[in-house]
Amino acid sequence: MSNYRRAFVPGGTYFFVLNTYKRIPWLSSDIGRAGLRKSIKRVQKLYPFTIDAIVLLPDHLHMMLTLPDGDSKYPIRLGLIKDFVTRYSGHKLGIEAEISQSRKKRKESNLWQRRYWEHVIRDENDYAHHCDYIHYNPVKHNLCRSPKDWEFSSFHRFVAQGIYPEDWGANEVPLIPEDIGGELYL
Repeated sequence: MSNYRRAFVPGGTYFFVLNTYKRIPWLSSDIGRAGLRKSIKRVQKLYPFTIDAIVLLPDHLHMMLTLPDGDSKYPIRLGLIKDFVTRYSGHKLGIEAEISQSRKKRKESNLWQRRYWEHVIRDENDYAHHCDYIHYNPVKHNLCRSPKDWEFSSFHRFVAQGIYPEDWGANEVPLIPEDIGGELYL
C-alpha cells in the first residue's frame, strides 16, 4: 500500500485528474456528459464548490475546483460525483469490462478508476498553468487542432470572459511546465 498523503487546504483550489476504468472512452459520450452534469449539480447542492476550469475527454477529465472557506472535504465531493454518475449512467452505458474480485469486494463498478490525482493550487501562476494545461489537453491528445474546436471544455467560457483569445493554442504550443497535470503519475 502506498504512503501517499493527500493535501487538505480549507477553502483551497484543487486540480484533479479522474480516469475512466481501464481508460474506456465513455466520458464524453452524450450519456456520460449528461450523467456527469447531473451529478455535479447534485453534489454542489449538498456540498458547495465552484468549478474554475474543466475539460472532458473520452477516457478522463481534468477539473479545477474551489471549496468554500473553512472546507477541505474534496474527497467526499469526488466520491459522490463518481457514485452518482455510476448510478445515473452505468446501466445506460452498457460497458462490459470485466470487474476484478477486488473491485467486486469493494462494490466498485467498471466506470471509474479507483484513484485520482489531486494537486493544491499554490498561487496565481500555478492557477494559470493548470488552466492552460486543462484547456490545451484535447490538442495534446490529438482530439482537435485547437482548444476552440473541443466543445467539452470551459475554454469557451474563458474566451467569453476575455481571459483567452479565441485562437489561443491554435498556432503554437503554450508554455506549460512539465510537472503540471499529474497524468504521468496515474
